[in-house]
Amino acid sequence: MKTLVIALGGNALLQRGAVLSAENQYKSIALIADAIGKLAKRFRIAIVHGNGPQVGLLALQNLAYRDVPPYPLDILVGESQGMIGYMLAQQLNARHPSQPVSTLMTRVLVDAQDPDYLKPSKFIGPVYAPEQQKELEAKYGWTMKADGKYIRRVVPSPEPKKILDIAAVNILLARDHIVICNGGGGIPMVAGEQGLVGSEAVIDKDLSAALLAEELAADHLVILTDADAVYQHWGTPQQKAIRSATTRELAPMAVADGAMGPKIMAVSRFVDRTGKVAHIGGLQDIDALLAGQAGTSITG
Repeated sequence: MKTLVIALGGNALLQRGAVLSAENQYKSIALIADAIGKLAKRFRIAIVHGNGPQVGLLALQNLAYRDVPPYPLDILVGESQGMIGYMLAQQLNARHPSQPVSTLMTRVLVDAQDPDYLKPSKFIGPVYAPEQQKELEAKYGWTMKADGKYIRRVVPSPEPKKILDIAAVNILLARDHIVICNGGGGIPMVAGEQGLVGSEAVIDKDLSAALLAEELAADHLVILTDADAVYQHWGTPQQKAIRSATTRELAPMAVADGAMGPKIMAVSRFVDRTGKVAHIGGLQDIDALLAGQAGTSITG
């Protein structure tokens, strides 16, 4: 049976601008749960989910109770893995009760000298009005950057180097479990004097999914997002969906722009290193994506 890695964006699980509620997340997950369950009859499936909105919410809740020092980001990433993984598992089992589903706490090795620690780039949490920037930076010590017409908090996002719990993923896949792993890109770990320690960062889930797919020797990598495809001339009257392209053709778009660029970087890395096919598209289109009838298919 072939192996499929599916990456679910944090904003695909919680629509941009929507209230960060459990109910809204369950509604978004319900749109994909049945389709993923059906695909499990044809593929071994590993699901990687984003956590940008969710880990930002946990960080805000973390700051609200001042009698306890705030928990570091690596622990909050672990919390988000349990929270979102539980919700995904609940929805999958509700529609496919006989399908085994496991949520795996997953640690991912990063480099403590990664340049993103000095220039944070990963958006987390809700969006704010631009005029709130100085107040938020002064109150919380955050770094804020523009995200469209809003601003959001940014944190370090070091590049993933190794999936530390890959053996457990392989064991569960071999037993035909849908495995929810690498949540939020994985819990970031760096090498310390006493061994591995957690790091204050949030790993990009698309790069982490690409690394997972490579380490699993997966046959397909699918990145599901709130856009239905990769577009030429996005945001202009000339915008046009790209249905298929090579990594070389997409190379000019593979930039760290905080939007589609990192997804193109991730799938291009997977395709170039493995010779397999990757797909980018909408949450509701996964069957059509794999058939090449929707979204964007990327080849070498």
